[in-house]
Parts: sequence; structure tokens; C-alpha cells
Amino acid sequence: MNKWWKSIIIIACCAFSAVLMLYSLNEREKPAEPPAASPGASAPAAPAGSPAASPGASPAASPGASPAAPAAGVDEAAAMAIYKSSCLACHGDQLQGQMGPPLTNVGSAMTADQIHAQILNGGGGMPAFEGTLTDDQIQTLTNWLAAKK
Repeated sequence: MNKWWKSIIIIACCAFSAVLMLYSLNEREKPAEPPAASPGASAPAAPAGSPAASPGASPAASPGASPAAPAAGVDEAAAMAIYKSSCLACHGDQLQGQMGPPLTNVGSAMTADQIHAQILNGGGGMPAFEGTLTDDQIQTLTNWLAAKK
């Protein structure tokens, strides 16, 4: 009889810990949702990176652009696509950092040339992307990250 009670208690503890773990994972997922577009943004008309979007469009024209991002030279959609395929695993889906450092304000900590050199040559645990990404892709990422201030 004593064996059954121990088994029941162990199973109950495992079930309780599984429920707590699932609850905590659910809580962690909520902040990762993309922020809602501002009311003044006109994202449905011409998303950034689409043929209809002009290269000199204002930051408000693309839903994910930060207000401090300069309009010229930053292709938000292309940069996000490159980031998602090459950088997201180490720097997180919201630039918050995971294995790699956070990139939310990297433009205020590093110059565009420093960012470009870091992406191109790697270093400090980061792999070099010189043979992996094209020069245009590296420049697109550099411009986008340099605008993160």
C-alpha cells in the first residue's frame, strides 16, 4: 500500500510541475507578439519593400519602423528577412539577445562602419558572414541596425 501512495504523489508532483511549466512558457510568449501598428500608419496601402513603396518613404509608412529610424537607405522589409534567416537564432526575435548580445540600441553603441565590420568579419563569438551574405545584404543589415538608437 505504501508503494502506491508514493507513486501517486510522484505522478501528482510531475503533473503539477508540467502545468506550471506550460503556464510559464505561455507567459513568456506574450511579450514576443509584434507590437500593434500605430493608428496613423498606412501599412495596408504599401508595405515596406513592396514595389509600390518608394525608397524614400517615411518611417510611419512601415509598421515596424521606429520613429528615430532615418528614412533614406533603410529597407525595413529586406533587413527583417535577412535578420530572420541569419541572425534571429542568436539575437532573438525582438532583437532582445539570447546567445548573442541585444541589438535594440546597437546604433547608439556602434558606428555603421563598426556594425558592418562585425557582420562581415565576426568576432567575439559571432561567426563571419562574409561568404554567407552578399555585400548588399550586409549593407542592408548595417543600415537597419545603425538606425537602432
